Amino acid sequence: MQKVAFLGLGAMGYPMAGHLATRLSAKIMVWNRTTKKAEQCAAQYSLDYSENLIEAIAGADIVFTCLGRDEDVRQVLLGDDGVIAALKPGSIVVDHTTTSAILARELADACSARQLGFLDGPLSGGEEGARNGKLTCMLGGDEAVLEKVMPFLETYCASITHIGSTGAGQLTKMVNQICIAGILQGLSEGIEFAEAENLDLEKVLSAISGGAAQSWQMNNRGRTMHQREFDFGFALKWMVKDLGYCVSQAEQSDTKLNLASDVLARYEQLVEQGHAQKDTSALILSLQRDV
Repeated sequence: MQKVAFLGLGAMGYPMAGHLATRLSAKIMVWNRTTKKAEQCAAQYSLDYSENLIEAIAGADIVFTCLGRDEDVRQVLLGDDGVIAALKPGSIVVDHTTTSAILARELADACSARQLGFLDGPLSGGEEGARNGKLTCMLGGDEAVLEKVMPFLETYCASITHIGSTGAGQLTKMVNQICIAGILQGLSEGIEFAEAENLDLEKVLSAISGGAAQSWQMNNRGRTMHQREFDFGFALKWMVKDLGYCVSQAEQSDTKLNLASDVLARYEQLVEQGHAQKDTSALILSLQRDV
């Protein structure tokens, strides 16, 4: 029986570990920086947990990570006291954290030096997708390594795509976030305009959601944006992080991200105003009439 370690039990990692436990016959060990969360997850899904990071990954064949940002991943995985240095040769690391592509390549090099497999596999679908096992995973790395972990990914992903070499998964997630930023900005402006014109939003959204303007964001967030309800998972503070990686990468490739940069500035303003924990549809609050 293979031994799997899952590191990082946030809004997405917690249910993902649960899917692994309930849908596979494997020995699952979880670890979280807040031990209480690991205890809860272990009790709920009959898993093992450890307060000690290195003990949690001891003997692991596959390590999944779902952490916060580049700095968190480096702290957990790299260095003499990190996970990569402690794993046995032949093990595999799959990083589901949304990070920079630079870090993904750094991790791949560190794994290669230790004869470990590595995949960068950021996810889309948020907390709801994680709970329902319907996440989208975009992967960079060796396809042969992906084949070995595919049964595990299938427990919580509805869509799994091998994009290309190391870093391609993270770059694809950047494309995803850039597109979402543009959609949310357009949707915010459309709703704001409709409200200013005193239109019936229910009828407006019903009318346009069947045409070319239709999007997941419109169908799932349009009405709640109109009602100014923003408690639906993915916190906008994480979008600030993600779009920051996008803008930084674009600077390296001399790509212009005019809209994404504008949306990033709006989200940063919302964080300063105390809205960091609201979901990304709170972008509508950045428009002039709501400030």
